[in-house]
Amino acid sequence: MPKVWIADKMSSRAIEVFKNRGVEVDYKPGLSDEEKLAIAGDYDAIAVRSSTTLKGDLLDAAKRVKVIGRAGIGVDNVDVEGCSRRGIVVMNTPFGNTITTAELAVSHIVAAARMIAQASASTRAGKWEKSRFMGMELTGKKAGVIGAGNIGAIVCDRLKGLHMSVFVYDPFISDERAAAMGVTKMETVAELAETVDILTIHVPLLDATRNLINADIIGRMKKGSIIVNCARGGIVNEDALYDACKSGHLRAAALDVFEHEPARENRLFELDNISFTPHIGASTDEAQENVAVQVAEQMSDYLLSGIVSNAVNVPSLTQDEQRLLSPYLLLAERMGSFIGQTMKPGYSRVSVSFEGKAANLNRKPLINAILQGLLSQSMEEVNAVNAGMLARDRGIELKESASESSDHFSTLIRLEVVGDEGVRSVAGTLFDESRPRLVNLDTCEVEIAPEGNLIFFQNEDKPGVIAAIGAVLADAGINIGDFRLGRRVDTGGAVALIQVDTTPDASVLARMSELPNVLAVRYAELGKM
Repeated sequence: MPKVWIADKMSSRAIEVFKNRGVEVDYKPGLSDEEKLAIAGDYDAIAVRSSTTLKGDLLDAAKRVKVIGRAGIGVDNVDVEGCSRRGIVVMNTPFGNTITTAELAVSHIVAAARMIAQASASTRAGKWEKSRFMGMELTGKKAGVIGAGNIGAIVCDRLKGLHMSVFVYDPFISDERAAAMGVTKMETVAELAETVDILTIHVPLLDATRNLINADIIGRMKKGSIIVNCARGGIVNEDALYDACKSGHLRAAALDVFEHEPARENRLFELDNISFTPHIGASTDEAQENVAVQVAEQMSDYLLSGIVSNAVNVPSLTQDEQRLLSPYLLLAERMGSFIGQTMKPGYSRVSVSFEGKAANLNRKPLINAILQGLLSQSMEEVNAVNAGMLARDRGIELKESASESSDHFSTLIRLEVVGDEGVRSVAGTLFDESRPRLVNLDTCEVEIAPEGNLIFFQNEDKPGVIAAIGAVLADAGINIGDFRLGRRVDTGGAVALIQVDTTPDASVLARMSELPNVLAVRYAELGKM
């Protein structure tokens, strides 16, 4: 039974989900660093919010962990690259708190425009400063939204409800998507800043987004504009924001997030035209329960069934996709494994072509499966999560192509590997959409199930080779289960695949390779299907 550690405070619904799914769970939030290090190696999975940082020594100690679940969107407290190298799936819950966070952003926009926080503090202090708190009416104003993903799209919808014109910067949405949302797409952040009266940010903190809203961008904004950030600290440069709010260039700002958290000290607190909340974007009862349930369901699905949902470092698969891709994944992994066992390491290029029905599949998992099969023959701890990264680290060029047509098969995957030994290729298909078969080796047509003990040899297409090979196997007491041949008419060469009942030792393979007209002999052990 898989075992999960919930390392941060989380709704008790998560515990219920794990137990109901048959997953053992320990709820142990608030441990010291030493206590965390002492128990991290006891678990197959760890669920966190934002308090526990899974990096460095703690991640190193989590040697059994297969999946990390973040109850929330941001995963900056998890070393995603380090997890990928270790083959650990990192999941988040991008939908559980989207409405809650979007509503907070809109609340901050309204509060900043009407100086609600400042007016509340003044009134509580016994003052009655009506003339001091002259606000901005939102109707008819231009709102700029950076990031039109799950949260940003909701913010756009809410702002339209306030009768604002909404402009969006998001390089990943199409013109058609922007039109369907009823927003105007801008080509650059600078163009957006120059256009709008209010700017709100809804993107993750990445290298590309750090200091995205800097002195230059803020300087381009209209005098009297407002900036709101409920995404991540570090996206808005706090020094530039301070200068713009102090000088009056910006009318106001509102922040739920800070570059350094918890933000108990920050010179932005000196300015009374900035309002603050302590990173409460996801802090509603509904959101906390939603993300807890969602992360528990996702982690349970992966631990028990291998289904990946909302992972940030491996393609996600629905249950329907899992069922559809399952035989393809087996075929892809076996193709990679076959090449990995019949070709010495030192690969420089891997080319994968998807033809027929395969062209319309979710191909990323299939490529990962091929790389996993290929690299696991010469490297330890390779899986579908880290295979792509390990290939890139070793300078292996990856090429992918797809065509909805195929010469002979309704669905086909072709794999070609270039390396120090030259070029080796294999093609595979599915019979009855469920049974994997290899159908081409090194451009020779040959059909066999990719399972069991396979001896692969290349030879000159001359009489006596097959008889001699059979004699060697007979002398060694090895029974042949299947024997498939292929010919290269243009070169006079041939290939063969022999499926044998027992594993041949090195001496048997050596005797075969020394036979007349035999060019190469390799062995692959592919296991049962």
